[in-house]
Amino acid sequence: MLQVDHLRKQFGELVAVKDVSFAIAEGETFGLLGPNGAGKTTTISMICGLLAPDDGQVHVLGEPIRLGTTRGRMHIGYVPQELAIYPDMSGRDNLRFFARLYGLRGEPARVRIDEVLEVVGLTDRAGDKAREYSGGMQRRLNIAAGMIHRPKLLILDEPTVGIDPQSRNAILDAVAALGDQGMAVLYTTHYMEEAERLCRRVAIMDHGEVRAMGTRRELIEMVGEHDTITVTVLSGAEQAVTSLADEPGVVRAGATDARTVDVVVNDAAVILPHVVTRLADAGLSVQNVQVREPSLDAVFLQITGTALRD
Repeated sequence: MLQVDHLRKQFGELVAVKDVSFAIAEGETFGLLGPNGAGKTTTISMICGLLAPDDGQVHVLGEPIRLGTTRGRMHIGYVPQELAIYPDMSGRDNLRFFARLYGLRGEPARVRIDEVLEVVGLTDRAGDKAREYSGGMQRRLNIAAGMIHRPKLLILDEPTVGIDPQSRNAILDAVAALGDQGMAVLYTTHYMEEAERLCRRVAIMDHGEVRAMGTRRELIEMVGEHDTITVTVLSGAEQAVTSLADEPGVVRAGATDARTVDVVVNDAAVILPHVVTRLADAGLSVQNVQVREPSLDAVFLQITGTALRD
């Protein structure tokens, strides 16, 4: 759906974006993460055709995206962080207005408006003025406006900033449903848990460059993070440590008390059955098992040297 090749943009002495490349497939939600000033907004502006790159190209469905042209840009829906709705119009009238901008009128527009209201959970409040909506509902209407024309690529720029947890969950559920419908989504956020919940792959930007890109597991392996399996046995934690010393995939094991062992492994999903079997073969009774996987927060901190919200 989206192909970004070697984008570069410079403002005076500042190189805001340096050789950025990535692609997003049909039905994929792709996270673009980075601290403030990383170059995300400039990158998005070039993808949307709002800013001309100094070098590089953007294609959506094979169509080049260029400043001042509409061919490729018609496939894009852009939902900015700032609300782009009219507060004195109803939710339905807002969507009718944006539908007309894209050439949708009459029955096709009515059907599509009903569809997007259902997706964002605003059907029951469609006749109310937008200024009467909560902040979260206004955000959801903002998203509905961005997808009214059935874009192939939807760009969401921090769509959950400053809203309550219930509205955030409603937005995340709506975004997750878009991928099931085959829409490609480019998602930026300051909340790492959102990226972990929604995005199959993420790119981490810093100082205008993509510093790392891949699935959660690939990024964790890239920075050398490991899973931890905590095993509680009836007794004999030290014996458990000895039993696991030469188990393939076990990085290290240590007893935290007489019944608890922390086992650091490369991939818990693969190693866990072997750990349990090895302990059972040693005559140890396993009472409880917990798995802790490293988070994207830890990966982001190691790559950029800062927390995502800094």
